[in-house]
This record gives sequence, C-alpha cells and structure tokens, in this order.
Amino acid sequence: MAQTITKSAKEIVKAARDAVPEMSVEEALPLVGSDTHVFVDLRDGDEQAKTGIIPGAVASSRGMMEFHIDPESPAHKPAFNQDKTYVFYCASGGRSALAAQVAMDMGLKPVVNLRGGIGAWTKADGPIE
Repeated sequence: MAQTITKSAKEIVKAARDAVPEMSVEEALPLVGSDTHVFVDLRDGDEQAKTGIIPGAVASSRGMMEFHIDPESPAHKPAFNQDKTYVFYCASGGRSALAAQVAMDMGLKPVVNLRGGIGAWTKADGPIE
C-alpha cells in the first residue's frame, strides 16, 4: 500500500519560516566578523566547497547540527556555546529555517534565519571565503 503523506515539504518549511525570526542580507552584511553574531552554514561539504562560505561561519551540515549544538555530544562544536546571535543559512533559506527551528527547540538562542540563504548573499555581493 502506498504511503499517504499528510504534509508537504513546502508546508513544513513555511511553518518553520513562520516560527523563526528572519534577517535580510542587508541586515546581515555588516555583521560579518562581528563579536555579537555567529553565522552557521547548514549546507553539506560539497555545496560549501562549490560556492564557499560566509567568512568566519561555522560549518555544521544539517545532518550533524543537533550533535554540534549538544554540549554533551562528542561532536559538539564550542562555537555553539557562546552568548551570541546565531544566523543560520543554507542555499535558499528552507533547510536553515528547519534547522533554526530545531536549534531553538534545543534551547539555542537567539537564532535567526538568513532570508534567501547564500543565493541572496552572493547576489548582494556578500563576501565569501
């Protein structure tokens, strides 16, 4: 018997975007290198290698993010244990909205989603390394 999917990926991403505060690229650009914000790249390594990352961003693929956030995990990244605002991004903002929602559920705060992701960032000539 075929599965009956009751919620589409589009619906789940929309719900996450509604639940997570967003930041525009214009608001985020001056925050590169800031001591108050941490950019978090949720794309996988191949995507990061292909397009680069925002300077100073923490690489935390969507599949490992929960383990990187959890201070009791052997894969914990200390970058997630700071009193800063976390700016999550991916290619276009969908995966990062989902990830940001989970991060908030885990207790990480404050967390915002970069509207439009790295695509919008590069269109705005944001720096890449």
